[in-house]
Amino acid sequence: MDLRSTQPPPFRAPWWLAGSHAQTVYASLFAPAPEVAMRRERWDTPDGDFVDVDFVDGPADAPWLHLFHGLEGSSRSRYARILMASAREHGWRGSVLHFRGCSGEMNRLPRAYHSGDTNEIDWVLRRVRTLAGGAPLHAVGVSLGGNAFAKWLGETAGDACGIVDRAATVCAPFDLMAAGEALGHGFGLVYSRHFLTTLKKTALAKLERHPGLFDANAVRRARTLRDFDNVVTAPLHGFRDTDDYWTRASAKPWLSSIAVPTLLVNARDDPFLPESALPTEREVSPAVKLEFTRKGGHVGFVSGPFPGNIGWLPRRIFHFLEHSA
Repeated sequence: MDLRSTQPPPFRAPWWLAGSHAQTVYASLFAPAPEVAMRRERWDTPDGDFVDVDFVDGPADAPWLHLFHGLEGSSRSRYARILMASAREHGWRGSVLHFRGCSGEMNRLPRAYHSGDTNEIDWVLRRVRTLAGGAPLHAVGVSLGGNAFAKWLGETAGDACGIVDRAATVCAPFDLMAAGEALGHGFGLVYSRHFLTTLKKTALAKLERHPGLFDANAVRRARTLRDFDNVVTAPLHGFRDTDDYWTRASAKPWLSSIAVPTLLVNARDDPFLPESALPTEREVSPAVKLEFTRKGGHVGFVSGPFPGNIGWLPRRIFHFLEHSA
């Protein structure tokens, strides 16, 4: 079979939603997305905490798609719903990990989650691998989850091949310093303030359970993700400060070590990551395929006549997972 005939054509933004911010906001808040019934399990973590995982069930020998969501995302995020709906349509099984505190209930420990949390990625994927049995296990990471997943793929290199069969990331901020700067000025501050609304609320609630964890007034004063990460994320997770966190947690230096067949999907007009910070062919391993569309925004990729659809992304991802092309 000629795989080129089944691969979705390159993404084309519609005339009515051509801008990067329009793509980003519309896809996140308004684009039609299916409702998907999922079953939830609570898993105890190795360090005495818990995470919640939502499942799409299927035949015991069916392929499995696992998803790592983005900053403040969940299985309710539109991209999660359409990817899990696509898994069900393909007859696959699926699962969505909720990073700690993202399932609607605060986690037990002072720590939360972060962009380079490869230890969490590792134990979760090993457990999913056991559940999948001998069936193919594929994984996708979106935005923050994409960076953490890509970093894990690079850190584990060939060992990852025994856990996941194929992988994809969507709009991962591989260079966290560049991404943080992009979200620290201009229209990027609109996105930062959106994230900070829930991040600060969660942090202050966590402080009530764990007094003295960080400075509440400094949390309230945070106006950028750099400010927040300096007060909360970095010290909670063993980093010296924001610069240390963004430098050490970035996936970009690890992309050349990836051994699992992996698709990296990013839009060149993504407002969260400048085009100049995208990895080049020289910076990734031969196992990595780059799919950098001209338009699409951040996890946007809305196409078609109004009201549009977000079907291009799952079609592209599933074609790669099934054919590595």
